[in-house]
Amino acid sequence: MTRLRQHTTTLHADVLVVGAGPAGLALSLLLLRSGVRVALVERSTSLSREFCGEILQPGGQRILDQLGALDGARLRGGRTLHGFQVMERDRKLLDIDYRRLEAPYNRLLALPRRHLLDELLGLVARLPGFEYLPGYAVTSLSVTEGRCTGAVVTRLGTRRMHIRAAAVVAADGRFSKTRSLAGIGVGRTDGLDRESVWFTPPAPGRPTRRVRVHRAGDAALLVHDTFPDRLRIGWVLPHGSWNDVVSRGVADVRGRLTRAAPHLEDVLNEHLVSLSDLVRRDVFAAQASEWVRDGLVLIGDAAHTHGPLSVHGVDLALQDAAVLHPVLLDALSAGDCSRARLARYEQARRPAAEAVARTQRGQAKLFFGSGRRASSLLRAAATGMTSRTPVGGHITNRIAYGISPVDVRTDLLTGPFTGTVVRPASSGAVERLAS
Repeated sequence: MTRLRQHTTTLHADVLVVGAGPAGLALSLLLLRSGVRVALVERSTSLSREFCGEILQPGGQRILDQLGALDGARLRGGRTLHGFQVMERDRKLLDIDYRRLEAPYNRLLALPRRHLLDELLGLVARLPGFEYLPGYAVTSLSVTEGRCTGAVVTRLGTRRMHIRAAAVVAADGRFSKTRSLAGIGVGRTDGLDRESVWFTPPAPGRPTRRVRVHRAGDAALLVHDTFPDRLRIGWVLPHGSWNDVVSRGVADVRGRLTRAAPHLEDVLNEHLVSLSDLVRRDVFAAQASEWVRDGLVLIGDAAHTHGPLSVHGVDLALQDAAVLHPVLLDALSAGDCSRARLARYEQARRPAAEAVARTQRGQAKLFFGSGRRASSLLRAAATGMTSRTPVGGHITNRIAYGISPVDVRTDLLTGPFTGTVVRPASSGAVERLAS
């Protein structure tokens, strides 16, 4: 058997971003519009993401709007939702109405991940200084005297490239290869591991106009509208229970889901005909032990992972990018991408991620609690009280924008970068790939 010879080329950038998800693309757009050269590596050759979170809170919508990406993404197709509810049969345990917020972000937005990514990639692809490498996987990090100075990436095991950069940003998700290569612990949180299965049946004329979580004993059902006229249904189960589900068969699944959400009985009977209609994913919460090192930064799910019922994953990723943007510009201008210089990003964002994690632990008690009648009635009474008072408005605003609302530093989106990045001497050919 003939072994294919690998030919290594070298590419130089100011910043290497790993992962073309919301965090990686938003950060690339911010940096490029500040004149920074960016190389973006994405393991997949497609931007399709199967059953990733697609709910955008107002905070994330505002950041996309400031980036000039919100309207274009919505025009590709999305669904406006009025609020978030937790249900037990027909009783509301929690009712958050986003319409009480200040316009224009007084809503939730169900935006398919592909629509968001296509819009962001379309914007970055037009800018100078951008190199996009789809189908390339990071195989090793380059470290010089303890400082990350780039990475080696390969495509299909035959094309090899060494990317040299002043900083590497890991935006490659909850199973981040970059984080693993750096030897940084994932920091999984005990007690929040779950399994989830997802189903997207057609439901024309059946809009929920809400994100609803239906309590179902030790499980929960997440339901919301999705583009174009479907329902997105996520069934969150105790960890390790999937094999039992499989052994009981699809009829048992339909019965359990119908008991949690009786109004969906006809949709489930018509469209859930086989277990192959369900897509299974593990759910866990985590906080990486470190978010920054010399020349290396973790953002989005690579730094912190949250379960789907928190409906904050995309927003946290976009907020990370917006906060890291001025910190990176400052570091590049100073020619110093040290941990000490980058630490301001982690100091600003870790509390926000921890706040969502605390909320998720509270949600676990609400969604997967004992379900005793007295407890449920007390929760319902408390919810009704807060939803009619200024306290309810404060709670809604905090959920919508986080503990520290984030805005894009639009004053820094000025075009050519005028800093003093130390650029390594060129060596080898540069391979430019079409986006």
